[in-house]
Amino acid sequence: MSTVCLLRFGCSCRKLLPVVMHRRFSLDVSAPLLRTHGYVDGRWVSATSDFPVLDPATGQELVRVSDCGPAEAKQAVDAAHSAFFSWKRRTAKDRSVLLRRWFELLKLHQDELAKLITFESGKPLRESVGEVAYSASFLEWFSEEAPRIYGDVVPVPFQDRRVLLLKQPVGVATIITPWNFPSAMITRKVGAALAAGCTVVVKPAEDTPLSALALAELAAQAGIPAGVFNVVPCSRAKTPSVGQVLCTDPLVAKISFTGSTATGKVLLKLAADTVKKVSMELGGHAPFIVFDSADLDKAVAGAMASKFRNSGQTCVCSNRFLVQRGIHDRFVEKLGQMMDAELRLGHGCDPDTTQGPLINTGAAEKVAHQISDAVSQGAKVLRGGKRLDGSFMEPTLLADVTTDMLCCQEETFGPLVPVLRFDTEDEALAIANASDVGLAGYFYSQDVSQIWRVAEALEVGMVGVNEGVVSCPEAAFGGVKQSGLGREGSKYGIDEYLEVKYMCFGGLKL
Repeated sequence: MSTVCLLRFGCSCRKLLPVVMHRRFSLDVSAPLLRTHGYVDGRWVSATSDFPVLDPATGQELVRVSDCGPAEAKQAVDAAHSAFFSWKRRTAKDRSVLLRRWFELLKLHQDELAKLITFESGKPLRESVGEVAYSASFLEWFSEEAPRIYGDVVPVPFQDRRVLLLKQPVGVATIITPWNFPSAMITRKVGAALAAGCTVVVKPAEDTPLSALALAELAAQAGIPAGVFNVVPCSRAKTPSVGQVLCTDPLVAKISFTGSTATGKVLLKLAADTVKKVSMELGGHAPFIVFDSADLDKAVAGAMASKFRNSGQTCVCSNRFLVQRGIHDRFVEKLGQMMDAELRLGHGCDPDTTQGPLINTGAAEKVAHQISDAVSQGAKVLRGGKRLDGSFMEPTLLADVTTDMLCCQEETFGPLVPVLRFDTEDEALAIANASDVGLAGYFYSQDVSQIWRVAEALEVGMVGVNEGVVSCPEAAFGGVKQSGLGREGSKYGIDEYLEVKYMCFGGLKL
């Protein structure tokens, strides 16, 4: 293993003390869950080539996975289309039972699934265990929603007819998921799709295919029929050609994507020719606002939870920290102290680690560039600020940040806390809303009237009030502006995979 630092922040000297990690960690996951082939029509399929999956903490190759191409993608679409006609005729209760079995298997194999997540994405093992529980919760939630897909009987001003509105599954759904939550982003989509009666083809991120393939293994063990759940892993090089099939094939009725706004726009254009139903959860640029009336300790704890989960690599993590003048200095001081006390950087399998590597060196370079840009324009580095070996990045706290700096103009996706000072509520809202994306936003205040004003004025799809972590299966997840289309989770998530059919029953003698 290359030399990697286990970091502890020193408040007095503000320098990091490197400790070489001599311990080696191995991916000891049992064979049935460590799959390396695609999964199509209930069978494990190989491709003519393969691609490496790397440990982001070391850069070392973990395994090689089948590099599926357009041919395999087409086979998966055809298999899903064939399976759809029998799957949609299964009773809602049948689908519910199978999803529940799948949920129970995720809980049973939680530790092994967590290891897969840690090794392929880099996140600390304790967070990976949490992700598996989060992932399983969507299967549980949608297993319970499946029997609750209700239509309507609509009163009409005619004696000889009745009007019914029926909800029916749209058909085959393409599921394209990111690397930062390689298990939960699949189940949040697939749980809803299967509950509704749709079949799916999953294309996982090229960095993290192992979690998707393990889900396929457990789906088979749960009794999900062949063709209902398919997984087509592929390399970055083959992603465009595979995506072309999955987004343009006439047999695909629905596309669900989580990823960058730029990629989402490309997929929307591909979907347009065949007018597919589309839902997208795209980029964010979340503001985190601390008003003078806030409970300071809770605000600092919320900032830590919101920013440093998965080393800042979440679409809903706080990106811009706006702190009112009266509380600014105390907030920055306490946040720095908590960073010193709680943040430890290392391999995700080390029990002391709270901050793993970023997904790759490019991600670390982006954070380093934002820091350099901010410092060149007058920002002060209060903690961290340095690029380390491989894809590791020091958690960084910046003060004297202004809105024209790069870190306030674009999403960071890394452990950077840029703090801006503001004076009035209107000023904070103007800064917070000055973005073309609007996924999540957070603020801390104990003024009830202010809470209502700010919550309603923030131009985002999700608001955390005195809370830094908002995701749960019961809530509707999604954004406004260029942060996406549609909602995931909650009772509304299943609607993304349903069509409403109007049936007029006439000629009645009543």
